[in-house]
Amino acid sequence: MATRRGFIGGATGVGTAALLGYGATPSAADTSVEAAAVSQEQARESMFAVNSGMRANYATLKAELIKHLSPVVVVQNDAKGGRFTLVTKDGQESVNPVDQTFELAKSIAHVPLGIFSVIASYLADKIPNLPGADRIDPHDLVMVAFNDDTSTAWIEPLHAYAAKLTTARGNLAAANLPAALTTSCGNILDAALAFIETSVAAEHFDMKSFEDFSGGVYPDIRVNMEHASRAQIAGVRDIMKTWRAKTGEQAWADLYCVVISQWTTSVLNQNTIIIKDCMNAAKVATHLIDLPGLEPPADPVFTALDNLARIVQDNVAAEMVFPKDTVVADALKGQQDLLSDEILDQLGSTSLKAPAAPSYNTLTSTSAVCPVKH
Repeated sequence: MATRRGFIGGATGVGTAALLGYGATPSAADTSVEAAAVSQEQARESMFAVNSGMRANYATLKAELIKHLSPVVVVQNDAKGGRFTLVTKDGQESVNPVDQTFELAKSIAHVPLGIFSVIASYLADKIPNLPGADRIDPHDLVMVAFNDDTSTAWIEPLHAYAAKLTTARGNLAAANLPAALTTSCGNILDAALAFIETSVAAEHFDMKSFEDFSGGVYPDIRVNMEHASRAQIAGVRDIMKTWRAKTGEQAWADLYCVVISQWTTSVLNQNTIIIKDCMNAAKVATHLIDLPGLEPPADPVFTALDNLARIVQDNVAAEMVFPKDTVVADALKGQQDLLSDEILDQLGSTSLKAPAAPSYNTLTSTSAVCPVKH
């Protein structure tokens, strides 16, 4: 059976061109006449069309490749500890594996931030004598404190938030939480209600009074963080163990995990930390992908698979398109723009080179060790 390469190579130059649908190579005279009849704009548009064609071909390959990605675990970070989806050749299944304790503990731990969000724009735009005063950017403070600090317009929304806190406090005992978590949640809610009552009565607050409140409940917030973390570790470990058994060791060894997060939580994301020890350690660096965004996508699974398809096909294309330059090939494989090194060289600077991504394999916390044997 003749190969494509052998078949085309065995034809004559003119025969090959005719076979593929092209005319014979134009003469120099024909070329000059044609060039003279084409405007600069037309010439450039024809060049732009080449890239448009590339992008269309690239998109077609990516769309088809998505259908063959398997196995993949997609994690959409959310208030419940993460929505996990397993994608295999047989279909998809999704679950929120983390116990409600995670969301309950974090919900109450967020109370100081909830109060801050109401009063922040009414703060005076002068940095007071706080322990971390030198860590506050004065310009950032001016932009956040955009309302008149003599206004009392914050009282009504703070009252509305206090109503929610009061209801939660009254129902706390019936939530059936661990004793230590019940105590810490009660302390946070009581302190928050006291801060609101004092501030409303005085029709005044400032950064110092808020810092006294938030700093005072910090030990209780740490208790809530501990319970939330335990719940998340247990839930993620269990679902990864279940799916590993379902897919089998051979398939699991090539597992890709895509964690969708917001930029503010994309470095050492909690789910990423837990997941990495449940994967093939030899492939974590390339197969565990943090995908930060601005807001949660409308279709997180498709978004993850679409980006993963791009990553996978670029990994293969890199070595084939740039077989003589491993540095540029590595750029195509990763997050680096292909022109970044060249731009840095022309600017005479290397200071803008991106720092190395954190290596999750270097984490040694025993609390994050997956129980599944590798």
